[in-house]
Amino acid sequence: MKRRTFLKTAALTSVLPATTDAVPAKNSFPVIISTWQNEKANKAGLLVLQKNGSALDAVEAVARVPEADPDNTTVGYGGYPDRDGHVTLDACIMDEKGNAGSVTFLEGIMHPISVARAVMEKTPHVMLSGDGAFQFAVSQGFKKENLLTEKSKQAWEEWKKQAKYEPKVNIERHDTIGILALGNKGEISGACSTSGVAFKMYGRVGDSPVPGAGMFCDNETGGACATGVGEFVLKTLGSFLIVELMRAGKTPQQACEEAIKRIVKRYNYKEIQVGYLAVNKKGEHGAYSVQKGFNYTLSKDGKTTVAESDSYMK
Repeated sequence: MKRRTFLKTAALTSVLPATTDAVPAKNSFPVIISTWQNEKANKAGLLVLQKNGSALDAVEAVARVPEADPDNTTVGYGGYPDRDGHVTLDACIMDEKGNAGSVTFLEGIMHPISVARAVMEKTPHVMLSGDGAFQFAVSQGFKKENLLTEKSKQAWEEWKKQAKYEPKVNIERHDTIGILALGNKGEISGACSTSGVAFKMYGRVGDSPVPGAGMFCDNETGGACATGVGEFVLKTLGSFLIVELMRAGKTPQQACEEAIKRIVKRYNYKEIQVGYLAVNKKGEHGAYSVQKGFNYTLSKDGKTTVAESDSYMK
């Protein structure tokens, strides 16, 4: 009987899947992923990580590159103004501990992402807006600057001839910059910075400075960020949704696709663009957009590449 029992047990064991001793997938980090083509910006973040900086340091460094670029008309210095001629900036940053800082409707400061970090680290608040954000920035040593370049001013003057508000899909193949990073220890941080849609109403704030909309990260799960027409991201809290979908077991790609489907099910999507990026704690990433033309920059395994996202509209 003992021998017969042993043979039965051995036979059953031989057909069971060998799951208990399976080797888990190797985590891959550091990783930096950002919306649109931003090799120079990503490399600035990688340099920070190579010097043992944190993921938070890295995403700030990435955002500061387009913020200071006068040829980037959608972020920071050189950004297109609102319909009254004001360049107003929004930004948000989050660290691996769940802390967040944000500024909205900020004028005259070139690096809103750094002001957002100061809000996070030096105030009891999450968000400062308008003149309050400006006064705080000045108190922290930030320099007041004129952000309206001659190029952007001329574009505004031309726009005023018809004054038609019409957000453009994939404007010049760049828009809001959203960034996610896994640091050397696997910690995650995120950032988002923009000058908003061109010729918007004075006072308009988009999704970029809102944690859970333009960007969100959770150190247990991963992070997500957005670009495109912010009103549709705000209405669906897309970045928070993506992180929660990953928490429930979806891959970053599946989560991005579901977030886009939430938009196309509810709204007239054929004239707008929204794109999402996501990364989980293993370093796996996803990217998806409403329309074709959304690309992103990925730095991983010692390489920095620009890739095209898949899209709902083919």
